[in-house]
Amino acid sequence: MTTPVRALLFDVFGTVVDWRTCVSAEIQSMAKNYGVDVDAPAMADAWRAEYQPAMEEIRQEKRPFEILDVLHRENLERILPRFGLDEMRKDDREKLNLCWHRLQGWPDSTEGLIALKRRFILATQSNGNIALIVNMAKGANLAWDVVLGAEVTGYYKPRPEAYDRACAQLGLPNEACMMVAAHNDDLLAARQQGMRTAFVCRPKEHGSSQTKDLEPASNWDYVADSFTDLASQLKC
Repeated sequence: MTTPVRALLFDVFGTVVDWRTCVSAEIQSMAKNYGVDVDAPAMADAWRAEYQPAMEEIRQEKRPFEILDVLHRENLERILPRFGLDEMRKDDREKLNLCWHRLQGWPDSTEGLIALKRRFILATQSNGNIALIVNMAKGANLAWDVVLGAEVTGYYKPRPEAYDRACAQLGLPNEACMMVAAHNDDLLAARQQGMRTAFVCRPKEHGSSQTKDLEPASNWDYVADSFTDLASQLKC
């Protein structure tokens, strides 16, 4: 007998929120204050490109655990000179770093999450830290029941412990939890830990030239083109 799904655990960056558009807009605004003509989307991409390498050092235990706010700030320092913004004041660097707290959802995110919440526990399973995810939820009207992720589990995805401990925090077996993500590699790691899987396609996460995660790479339990579509499939 199949264990019924009781909780949906969501990847956040790219799956729930449109990080690239939001970060680009804040970069553009900040650069304008300094009179710098910057390719804001390219800078957003460069900042995001530092994300996985920074976490990988922690995954491999080459450095102690640090929350994502700290890693984002370190990564910002690395890329500012490449885009002519190395003269940015410290307070503005701090302000820009917090743009990740102000990300907005995809058009279907708020409505879809509210619908899904009628039947399921909704949790973030993000690499974002608690303050970041909570502030984002308030600003973007995201209806989480609980914020989970690296700060709670002590591990960054896709370490298996990240998924196991998140499910355990909900007091549920892994098979009663479904990972919802726009990234095939995230879903694969979750499936390997016994979780159910739902792929939600976000073909513009990386802009119009995106080449990855345009379609499901496996026979995930559910495939949807929006959260509202997923809610319909799950009879919410």
